[in-house]
Amino acid sequence: MKRSAPMKRTGFKRKPDSPFSSFANRAMAQRRSTLKSRVKKPTVAEGSKYLAACRGEPCFLRMRGCLGGGDTVVPCHSNQAKHGKGMGIKAKHEFTVPGCANCHALIDQGTGLREFKFAAWDVAFEAWLPVRARKMVLQEVIA
Repeated sequence: MKRSAPMKRTGFKRKPDSPFSSFANRAMAQRRSTLKSRVKKPTVAEGSKYLAACRGEPCFLRMRGCLGGGDTVVPCHSNQAKHGKGMGIKAKHEFTVPGCANCHALIDQGTGLREFKFAAWDVAFEAWLPVRARKMVLQEVIA
């Protein structure tokens, strides 16, 4: 059936003397202030320098069945919440360690205890930090 007149928009309107009007205005102001104060996300260029530092390096994770490196070395992100990992969110690029494909699979999908995986990743990260710092300084000097 066809309408003879266009639909009119009707809605609930708050009365100015309503006890909820001041609460709603305050809640809206708080929501707007939190939207403005969001932290700037890093750009692709800022994160890619950490990923580029992993290229050409040996595997630092050295878990059981390690392939040692070669062409399969990839940046392995941390799986710990303290490094920014969350449900559906990868950790920040600065928390990466070069690892072979086998070690990367063991860290991400392996059946071992989380504590052991976290400990192995932390040891590798401590060993990787000075190497990465030297490599990134050299990259900045060349560029």
